[in-house]
Parts: sequence; C-alpha cells; structure tokens
Amino acid sequence: MLELDGLTKHFGGVRAVDKLSLSVKEGEIFGLIGPNGSGKSTTVNLICGVFPVTAGSIRFAGADITAAQPHQALAAGVVRTFQNIRLFSNLTVWQNLWVAQNGMESRKSENFLKRWLSGDAPARRSVEELLEFAGLIGRRDEYAGNLSFGEQRRLELGRALAAKPKMLLLDEPAAGMNLEEVGHLDQRLRKLVERGVTILLVEHVMELVMGVTDRIAVLNFGQKIAEGTPAEIQNDKAVQEAYLGGSSGS
Repeated sequence: MLELDGLTKHFGGVRAVDKLSLSVKEGEIFGLIGPNGSGKSTTVNLICGVFPVTAGSIRFAGADITAAQPHQALAAGVVRTFQNIRLFSNLTVWQNLWVAQNGMESRKSENFLKRWLSGDAPARRSVEELLEFAGLIGRRDEYAGNLSFGEQRRLELGRALAAKPKMLLLDEPAAGMNLEEVGHLDQRLRKLVERGVTILLVEHVMELVMGVTDRIAVLNFGQKIAEGTPAEIQNDKAVQEAYLGGSSGS
C-alpha cells in the first residue's frame, strides 16, 4: 500500500532521512522505531506532504504522492496524528468530532452552512460511533481541554478516524499513557485493522510496538538499520546497540 524508495530529506547539512526504502502492506500494523532524532517524525511529515522531499519517491495505493500537499495526501486517504496533541480545547468532545466529519467535500456543498447549523443525521451517527470507539460517550459534553491526557489521545485518534483513512500514521500515540491505557490502545489498533485501516506506528513504548505490530523498521541517524518481525528486531544486535539495549533517549 505504501512504498518509500530512497526517501531522503536534508535540512541544510543535516540528513534527517537518508535513502529510506520500505514497504507497508495493506492491512498490517507496521512499526517505525529508533532513538530520538533518528528521522521517524520527519518520515511521517514527508509522507503527509508537510515537508518537501529532497530525493526519492513515495507511492500510496499505486499512485505517486511524492509531491503531494497535505490536503492532497489526506484526500488520497493518508491521515496522521501528532506527537503534540492538537485538539480544539475550547470545543466539546462531540464538537471536535463533528468538525472533523465536515471535510473538504462537504464544504463544497452550497448547503454546508445549513448542514453545520442543523446537523446532518448520517454525520451525527458517525460521531456517536466515534465516541463509542474512543470510549468517550460519557465525556461527550466536556471541553477537550478538560480531558485527561489519555482521554485527549483517544479523542485525537477518534478525530483522525473521522477522516475515513485508508492508512493511519500514528506519531507516538501512547506518549503519556499509563499501562492500562496502553493496553486499551493496543485493542483499538487491532480493531482498526479489522475495519480495513492500515497503520504506520511511530512509538517509543516498546510493550505496545512489540505486542501489536506485524513488522518493524528501525532508524538510526536517518538510515534504516534493520527491518523484520518483532522477534527478529528484538534479537538484532545492531538494534540492541543503537536503541533497545542502550540509552534510547525516549
């Protein structure tokens, strides 16, 4: 589904991503790990069109999206979350999800303002489903800024799903979560795959990565140093030296 071929990004003399090639299959959870500063988030930003590519190519679902702008990547079905939560803190949980339901296509409609004010029945039902998926039914009328950190993470995930992604790029979704919340996140990611969503997971919480992913690629100084199953990655000496067995700075 996603193919990176020689993907490279330079910031001046710094090679944040250096000739990265990997392939993510449809229906799998693919992990991308490595020390801080290894190029993981930069890779996500390249795929989403936030940064222009220095060299290499990105193909998604058979189409070349190397030069795609963020809105074009979104229209193609590539949706992402952020390391730093970006919710509308002064809107309620329900309103955050409702806003996300009204994407570019619906805004082209002459009746958008009427739909926005009166509410569209199918969209409202979809919001209810997202509330249930995120476990936030009882918090629907709470302002997003008043939620706990874990609840905000769940709301952000629900908002990303409102865009109906084919592929979901998750940038450290377990950051700040306790062990119980990480366990619930594991279950939600598996449910997403059952719904037909392919996932690229950038994460430092190894319990989640090793438990939920099908395959993993490891970055260090912008280069891929290993790729394989969770078991293969755990036993890879280069990975142990660079990340798992040493000081990861996570």
